[in-house]
Amino acid sequence: MSIQRLRDTLAIPLLPLGLAWGQELMDQLLFGGRWNLPMLPRGPLLGVLTAPFSHGGLGHLAANTLLFLPLSWLVLVQGRRAYLAVWLGVYALALPVWWLWPSGSHGLSGVVYGLLGYLLVIGWLERRPGSMVLSLVCLLTYGGVLPSLVPVFSAPGVSWIGHISGFCGGVLAATVTGRERP
Repeated sequence: MSIQRLRDTLAIPLLPLGLAWGQELMDQLLFGGRWNLPMLPRGPLLGVLTAPFSHGGLGHLAANTLLFLPLSWLVLVQGRRAYLAVWLGVYALALPVWWLWPSGSHGLSGVVYGLLGYLLVIGWLERRPGSMVLSLVCLLTYGGVLPSLVPVFSAPGVSWIGHISGFCGGVLAATVTGRERP
């Protein structure tokens, strides 16, 4: 991989992250924290698309950023198609939540869990040494967040359903892209 391609690849997650930070800074500076773009139950479909870029404050966004960037870069080790597949999987599985779940949600955490779901599963699907090591390292490094996929371990007000649907979206992406690779 050329240096330019590596730089371009490393910059890919900065675009969605820049959108999230731009939205949150505008929200805080211009709207006093009242301008959110959540996914509301059976609300406008646009909310499904905007929800990852909307947060409940700078602390919420900072916490998601700390996981989003390294997990994004680790998925990008697998390739740009894998990264796109995770986003598509997360969005695809957000649709039933949007349609059926009685409460709204927002934040990058659904995507974070999608990235993690992808990374945990891809090694076992591909059965290639590099991918298996990547999955194992992610399990050891980020496995501590997995209990929040279960409602009883999620903090009040945290959308565990958004986390688990994102995680399943990542698993779906790994299943689809893992079959394509030799």
